[in-house]
Amino acid sequence: MRLWSVHPQYLDAKGLVALWREGLLAKAVLSGKTQGYRAHPQLVRFREHERPLDAINAFLAGVLHEAQTRGYRFDARKIDPTAAASPIPVTVGQLHYEWAHLLRKLHTRAPEAARLLTAVEHPEPHPLFFLVEGPIASWEVVSAKT
Repeated sequence: MRLWSVHPQYLDAKGLVALWREGLLAKAVLSGKTQGYRAHPQLVRFREHERPLDAINAFLAGVLHEAQTRGYRFDARKIDPTAAASPIPVTVGQLHYEWAHLLRKLHTRAPEAARLLTAVEHPEPHPLFFLVEGPIASWEVVSAKT
């Protein structure tokens, strides 16, 4: 499960669809509707939010918005469109770690997309997140490739 801190605009079609599905899985976990993935580190920042379900719904709303912008037909009924959540901080270190991770993935599965994104010097975070100084998040499972 990867709940990207980077803005969904940077994801290729496969990545955006995967993010939607994984976000819905995260919502099921936070709602207590599934036993799997309960201890997944990507859920920490949502669990720590004062309103975890509103936070994951707001996250999914950002993904849905990007999908709709591209003309995709994600099922909006799967999220609460009225959910509002206070923004979640994401460190510059975390965002840059995820950016490098995304570029590696895209280099393999969508080289043209990766080539276009290499020009981005300062990737934007997902609309739910705001940038703060700091290292990679303590919950991140750091790959040896970084």
